[in-house]
Amino acid sequence: MDYLLLIFFIMSITFPVIHSINCLPFFQKKSNKLSKSYAKKGISILVPCYNEQGIIETSVSSMKQLTYSNSEVIYINDGSSDRTLIILNQLLKLNPFNKPAKRELPYEKVKMVYQSEIYPHIFVVDKLNGGKADALNAGIEYADKPLVITLDADTILNDNALTAVNKAFQDENVVAAGGMVHVLQTKAAKPLYGLSLSKANLLVQAQTLDFLKAFYVNKVSLARFHALAVISGAFGIFTKKSLLDVGGYRSTIGEDIDITLKMHKYISKKKKRKVMLIPDAVCYTELPETIKDLFKQRVRWQKAFVDCLLYFAPFLLKSLFKKPVSFFYLFEGFLSGTLAVYFMTAVLLFDIVTGEFFSISFLIIYTLCVFILGYTYDVLAVEMSDHYGYSFQDEDSYKLLHAIFFDIFIYRFITITAVIYGTIAYFFNNKNWNKVARTGRNYQTEPESAA
Repeated sequence: MDYLLLIFFIMSITFPVIHSINCLPFFQKKSNKLSKSYAKKGISILVPCYNEQGIIETSVSSMKQLTYSNSEVIYINDGSSDRTLIILNQLLKLNPFNKPAKRELPYEKVKMVYQSEIYPHIFVVDKLNGGKADALNAGIEYADKPLVITLDADTILNDNALTAVNKAFQDENVVAAGGMVHVLQTKAAKPLYGLSLSKANLLVQAQTLDFLKAFYVNKVSLARFHALAVISGAFGIFTKKSLLDVGGYRSTIGEDIDITLKMHKYISKKKKRKVMLIPDAVCYTELPETIKDLFKQRVRWQKAFVDCLLYFAPFLLKSLFKKPVSFFYLFEGFLSGTLAVYFMTAVLLFDIVTGEFFSISFLIIYTLCVFILGYTYDVLAVEMSDHYGYSFQDEDSYKLLHAIFFDIFIYRFITITAVIYGTIAYFFNNKNWNKVARTGRNYQTEPESAA
């Protein structure tokens, strides 16, 4: 038992330390500079919508400002029962449009395709409800461009996002990529690339730190290891050909993890093909503002992890020591991120009650390690975000420190509880998507172009 405890404890420390070192700019490989005269690849932006009346105006406001000339936006109204389609019509002035599709992927019946009279590059596909994966498959079919971006309805792009995507995909070996995701509630109007905590509650502030760690530390490091296991559903980029080749999205509770692992499996026998992260391609997405919605979201994420673990088990096990993505998914995600959570929680609770496994001094040492590593990890994430051009406002210093302590001593236990509950709940109900409520807030986008 003592050895097992030590192993899990070491694992829980090792991976964060590895990522903390590997994410540093010092370890960034120098890329071959591309000519500034590279052509603009066509980009189709897919936005699946199911009952998004509370946020759809913000999305349209962002999309209509796109100045990237070779792009189109396709909203997929997935059988919404609210006013989503009505609002889209009011904002875009929709007219029926004949947009062909080959029907290579499975999805529910499309009732009508519309084109905006005001913004001809924006289309709406109105279909029967089939879920997010189903809606994305329909969008892929109707996409006319070679590159496909998938966005959530509450996601808006930063001003140079599409240009950064276009530059990255000049490398013909790139089949999929993820963009960087920031929290919409922390989007500062000035400076353009700033972050602000002034309008975010403490829970959102902690999630902001969580996202900074996830993207600027973990994902940057994993991408350098060629082990990026999750392309965020809030901002994913793919070649249309690769999406068709892998059979599109699987109807599952975690379509973002699923499609990422599909891409890794797809390129496993293609030596030069790759999945990458694009730090300069940035978007903002809305996060839950209540513990109830946060818990629902994290439980869904954990269910998605378990679902893909089981579904891709043959591929992951077969390529465990051949593909970095398999190694990190199983060792970091499953052993350290799931099994260790159960074991360490059980041991700590048992020891608090009985004191039989280890001494109070060990608990003190363990608590100090958690605090020091947690604080260091949060500060590093903030510094890395600043390195990539996204800094907090000067007046946010106190709130940032407050959020760090909240993250270390309270927020992490909410997410740990979600991991424990979500893993068990998957085996009893793995179909419930638990959609998080939108705030209904009308976020203002910058007057500058959005791409």
